[in-house]
Amino acid sequence: MSELRELYQSVILDHNKKPRNFGVVDGANRSADGHNPLCGDVIHVTALVDDAGKIEDLGFEGQGCAISTASASLMTQAVKGRSIDEALELFAGFRGLVTSDPTLEPDTTQLGKLAVFSGVRQFPMRVKCATLAWHTLANALDGSGETAVTE
Repeated sequence: MSELRELYQSVILDHNKKPRNFGVVDGANRSADGHNPLCGDVIHVTALVDDAGKIEDLGFEGQGCAISTASASLMTQAVKGRSIDEALELFAGFRGLVTSDPTLEPDTTQLGKLAVFSGVRQFPMRVKCATLAWHTLANALDGSGETAVTE
């Protein structure tokens, strides 16, 4: 196993065991739920967005597999402090990464630590685990509050 792959696994395991921004955001003005019926992952995302559209605070609660929990944890770190448009652009890049051809080298230059999920491309069933938090965040940010479902 390559050192890079070991590092990726280490980051995912760390964020699963000690998720960052786990909990409900005080004063949240955006929220949504997400559910992956195939594996039972559930998530609740809360956000505090200012009048200019900047994500001031972001948190999540729920239960899921290691990939789902780590993805939610890393997502909150990646988008906190960004504008809604920047967060949605990052989601598009993340989704592009995890759904890209696993035989090609992905471009991860804009993804930072989110690049650890490049290995998910080799396991199509895990893509839904990795993207659940992101779909839920998108629903929270658009104000619809609809439940994100990975089906």
